[in-house]
Order: sequence, then structure tokens, then C-alpha cells
Amino acid sequence: MRAQRVWEPVGPTKNIAEIDHLHQQLAAFNARIEELEKQHPDGTKIDALKAGALLLSRQIDELRCSRAAEDLKDLLAR
Repeated sequence: MRAQRVWEPVGPTKNIAEIDHLHQQLAAFNARIEELEKQHPDGTKIDALKAGALLLSRQIDELRCSRAAEDLKDLLAR
């Protein structure tokens, strides 16, 4: 049986995987917020979930910006 090489994401591919993971978490937050808003429109849990969703959004933005900066750096180096 031949050994197979396992590739781990590095650089931009790793960022894409991380961004996808954060998008999934954000979707889960948004679904839970919708559920709670239907049940208890004035609940404090909703505010906490919204704050968590905002943090995830910021992380996604930071990863996208860092990836764009790396891509630009690569282009300018050519």
C-alpha cells in the first residue's frame, strides 16, 4: 500500500478555509437570533448573539483584508 501525502492549507488556501468556517458560524448565529427574536423580541440573549455575530463579521473582514494585502504584495513583487 502506497503512502499518500496529506496537504494542509497554507497561506491563502488556509484563509479561505478559515473564512468559510467563520461564515458557517455566522450563519448559525443569525439563525439563532431569528429564532430568539420570534420567541422573545426583547430578550437580552439576542443582544449577546448580535455582538458575537459582529465579532465574527469583523474577523472575516480582517482575514479578507490580509489576504488581499498578500495578493497585492505578490503582484507588486513581480
